Amino acid sequence: MTASVTATPADTRSTQAMPLNVKLKVHPVILAGGSGTRLWPMSREQRPKQLIGLLGDDSLLQSTTRRLDGLEAGHLLAEQLVVVANEEQRFTTAEQLRSSGKPTRLILEPVGRDTAPALTVAALSIAAQDEDGIMVVMPADHAVTDIDGFHAAVAAGVQHAASGHIVTMGIVPTRAETGYGYIRIGAALGMPDDARATDADAAGKIGAHQLDRFVEKPHLELAQRYIESQEYWWNSGIFIMRASTWLKAIRHFQPAIYEACAAAFVGGKADGDFFRLQRDAFSASPSDSIDYAVMEQLGNDQTAASGVVVPLQAGWSDVGSWDAIWDISDKDADQNVGRGRVMFEGADSTFAHSEGRLIACVGTQNLVIVETADAILVADKSRVQDVKKIVGRIRSDGGLEAANHRKVHRPWGNYDSVDTGERFQVKRIVVKPGARLSLQMHHHRAEHWIVVRGTALVTRGEERFIVSENESAYIPLGVTHRLENPGKMPLEMIEVQSGSYLGEDDIVRFDDTYGRQ
Repeated sequence: MTASVTATPADTRSTQAMPLNVKLKVHPVILAGGSGTRLWPMSREQRPKQLIGLLGDDSLLQSTTRRLDGLEAGHLLAEQLVVVANEEQRFTTAEQLRSSGKPTRLILEPVGRDTAPALTVAALSIAAQDEDGIMVVMPADHAVTDIDGFHAAVAAGVQHAASGHIVTMGIVPTRAETGYGYIRIGAALGMPDDARATDADAAGKIGAHQLDRFVEKPHLELAQRYIESQEYWWNSGIFIMRASTWLKAIRHFQPAIYEACAAAFVGGKADGDFFRLQRDAFSASPSDSIDYAVMEQLGNDQTAASGVVVPLQAGWSDVGSWDAIWDISDKDADQNVGRGRVMFEGADSTFAHSEGRLIACVGTQNLVIVETADAILVADKSRVQDVKKIVGRIRSDGGLEAANHRKVHRPWGNYDSVDTGERFQVKRIVVKPGARLSLQMHHHRAEHWIVVRGTALVTRGEERFIVSENESAYIPLGVTHRLENPGKMPLEMIEVQSGSYLGEDDIVRFDDTYGRQ
C-alpha cells in the first residue's frame, strides 16, 4: 500500500458539467470506521463487523474492495483505493487490504467523527491530485449479491455525478423497515445532456429521480405509510459525486467540519502504510453523518449542489443486524439458517451460528443464536435491534466482551486466552513468519514460554537464544524480553503468566516495530 502526501486542499472549481471529451477518473472510497454493535458477539469494538467473515471467508471489507472490479462507467477507474479507517484497527485493516491486491491510500482517523468528516478527508486527499475525480463512496460493511446490477447503477450515477450532482443510491423498499433512513424521491430524470452516447444506453435504463428530501428512521406506522405512498426509498449509504462537489457542499453547509478536516489533512503525515491525520485538528471537527450534514440540506438549499437518486437493484443489505443476515442467507425448507456445528429439530425461522461448540435447536421459532468462545447470544428475531443495548451494559459493567474476542489479533499474529485463574493466565500465541513482538518488560508478572510448533528467537535481558519445539524459556518478573519468529512457518507456543496482576496494560515497551507505545 502507499500513503498519500500532504497538499493544500482545493475546492474552488465550479460543479458544472465537464466537456464531453474529458475523461474523469472514478475513485473508489471505502469508509471503514464502523462499530457494528448490533452484530455482537461476532462484532467487537476492536474487531468490528467490516473486518470479520459474516457471510463467507472474505470479510465485508474485502468483499467491498472487489465490488468495483470490472466496472465500465465511461470514465477511467483509478487504480488506488482510498480507505478511511479507525486508527485502532489499522493493522488488521491494512492486512486485509493487502490481501485484496489493490494499491490503497489508507487514511487513519485518530478519533471517530462519523461519516461526514471521514468523507471530507477522503475528498481532500483525492482533490489534492485530481480535483474533479468522481468518488464512489461505499461503507465497508454492506453486502451486494448482484455485482452486474451494482455496476449498472454505479455507471448511471457516475454520469449524473460528472454533471455536478451529488448522487445517492436508493433501494426500492420491500417492507416497512424501521432500521433504515428513507429518501423521498422527486421527479423522474433522463440522462444528463453531457452523458456520453456509449454510456447512455446501458446507464439510461436505470433511470433516476430528483432528490426531494432525506428523512430519519421512522416508527412502524410511518414506515408503512412511506411504503404505501411509493414515494420513499431506503437510503443505502452509497454516494457518488466529484471531490470538488463534495468539498463545496460541506464547506457551504458545515464550515466547521470543513475547516477542521482541512487542517487535519494539511497537518497530517505519511507513516509507512498509513496517512495519519493531525489529531488535535481532526478531534475539533463536529461529529456528523453524511445524511445529516449535507444530504438533508439539499432539499431546501441547492446553492452548493443538487441531489439525484439512482435506484440500486443489486441484492443490497446493510448487514446491520442478525435478522438482516438471516434474510440474505440460504435457508432450509423450514426457513432455518445454520452455520458451523448446528442441528435443527422441529425448528422454524431460526438463525444459529456456531464458532466451535454444537448448537442444537429443538422446536425453536424466530430465534437468533450466536455462539463464540466467550459469549452466547439468544434473541428473538424481532428484537435484534436491541443487541446494542446489551453491548452498552457490558461496557458500563467493565466487561471485556464488548471490546475484544477471547482471541485477540495483533500485527505480529494473535493470542487466545484459553484459561485464567487467581494469579495465573494461560495463552496460546501464534507469531507470523518473520514477525516479532515489542521489546518489553512487566512489573507484576513472570512468563513461561513453551514452543509447540516452529522456532522462537528469545531475547531475555542480555541473552539471545533459540527455543525449538518441545523446549521452553522462563522470563522472570522485571526482565526485558522479546519474542521473534525467525522461521518461514507460524510459531505456535503456550504462554503461562503468573503474578499479582495479569492485565494487558502491564507492558512497558522499549522498542516496537509497529510504532505502539
